[in-house]
Amino acid sequence: MGRIVGSVRHFRSALRGQNGVLRRPKCLIENNHNNFHGGFVDRVISTNVEKINGSVRQNAFMVSRAVSTETAAKETVSAELNKAGPLVEYERRIAASELADGDTCQLGTLRELQRLYDQLGESADAGKLNLYSYSEKTGRSRWLWARFIPQSSYSSVKGLYLYGGVGTGKTMLMDLFYDQLPCNWRKKRIHFHDFMLNVHSHLQKHKGVADPLEVVAGEISDEAILLCLDEFMVTDVADALILNRLFGHLFSNGLERCVAYEIASSVDYRKLTSAQQGFYFIGKDSLELLKQKFRELIGEHEARPREVEVVMGRTLQVPLGAKGCAYFEFDELCNRPLGAADYLGLFKNFHTLALEGVPIFGLHNRAAAYRFVTLVDVMYENKARLMCTAEVSPLQLFSKVVTIADAQHIAPRTASRSKGADESDLCVDNELGFAKDRIISRLTEMNSREYLEHHA
Repeated sequence: MGRIVGSVRHFRSALRGQNGVLRRPKCLIENNHNNFHGGFVDRVISTNVEKINGSVRQNAFMVSRAVSTETAAKETVSAELNKAGPLVEYERRIAASELADGDTCQLGTLRELQRLYDQLGESADAGKLNLYSYSEKTGRSRWLWARFIPQSSYSSVKGLYLYGGVGTGKTMLMDLFYDQLPCNWRKKRIHFHDFMLNVHSHLQKHKGVADPLEVVAGEISDEAILLCLDEFMVTDVADALILNRLFGHLFSNGLERCVAYEIASSVDYRKLTSAQQGFYFIGKDSLELLKQKFRELIGEHEARPREVEVVMGRTLQVPLGAKGCAYFEFDELCNRPLGAADYLGLFKNFHTLALEGVPIFGLHNRAAAYRFVTLVDVMYENKARLMCTAEVSPLQLFSKVVTIADAQHIAPRTASRSKGADESDLCVDNELGFAKDRIISRLTEMNSREYLEHHA
């Protein structure tokens, strides 16, 4: 953990602008309090349109280097930018009753997004944003060329780093912004899990190069002018070290530091959906009901063992699968050495997961809790449906998981009070302590009528 913090400190100082905009410790390797959550953008902002204002991910935005473009193209882009913007679209959705009105925190964030939108448009008109000229050199040859001829890049536009509580609308606002940008811009919106898998895959490809991260940074810069990373979260030492150096190269390629902005809303919009039990069945007696629902979904198709491709030649064994539905026992999916790559491979092939036996999480099964968090995050990002049996409700799943700050408020034991079983299984973990709010929020929405109908 010390190595992560050290790398993050260097990373966070690199993100600071000259005026020190990243003043608060929540911005990088930190979840609400001390965890690393945030989304990054290598070019411009991207967004996921949802019918509710809520979304539980930290997002940040960066704008890459500026280059000239042709006059006719600039006029086309300028006309397109002048038609709308995130603030205009936000007001349209409110008028159409697609979003709730009256959230001043979201409105303040929209003004920042509109500022960035306008500045990008002005930069494009002035020929400072390269819209069309895609580098003909590969990442490796461009890296070699840069050894002899130094490349100078500059972006006058400050990116935006959004952070805040769960369900406050960070991803929704990011996606709203992203969708308003001209469709012929090279822009990309990607979740952090996918981003890191791509980085590792590219590093494998460039083995033997003196500095493969510099080559990868060049390829990222070439692929899209505007890059948005959603839910930037680092808990792995190796990833922290890679990101520290990777973004150092990206900054030297012309990516600008971000202005930090907090969505200070206390409303979790996911919990404002028509909360229903959905396919979340509580109690061991509900196992037959889960199996019955699974059989109903697959119909006449035969459920049998299947194998799905993950990454770099790896595969994942699915105990039972048919018609886009997969059936796992909890231990098969969360008590084995699996991670985001395995879950991404699963949901590229299946839209519904039947999960048997979700337990209460505590100290004894902390590793499984981490995997369950990753599983739900990947499901939510891929708009998959969850059917499961669990010991307790979503709100109670993490009742034994607390942050360090929460643990300090728990009354200490007296000499006459013995340590009970509940206390011995108390899991004090800042990462999980923050993540549990996000997962409870997501599980609540995933079992709402709106979510199930929207992703039917």
